[in-house]
Amino acid sequence: MALHVVRAERTPKVAAFFIVTTTVKDPESYQTYVQSVGPTLAPFGGKALLRGKAVAALAGTLTHQTAGIIEFPDIDALNAWHASEAYQALIPLRSQAADMTITSYVVPA
Repeated sequence: MALHVVRAERTPKVAAFFIVTTTVKDPESYQTYVQSVGPTLAPFGGKALLRGKAVAALAGTLTHQTAGIIEFPDIDALNAWHASEAYQALIPLRSQAADMTITSYVVPA
């Protein structure tokens, strides 16, 4: 009788993206929030890819002023960062500074 070893294949991790669209309510608080987010990313492998100002809607209705994209190694890292004490401490400032729509996306490697 032959013994067969079955190895579980690991599901490859896929990059995850935190995407935010923003309407600024308090410019000074917004700048403080944006500057405060940066240091919270590194422990989770997050890196800011884009922060830009909306120019025009090419289709549909433009409902925000700015957009930002942060990349994480995977969705677990993104969720851990979002739930972290350091980021959660910034949420009151975020709420004061701007109205945001925040979504997470994953992209296969």
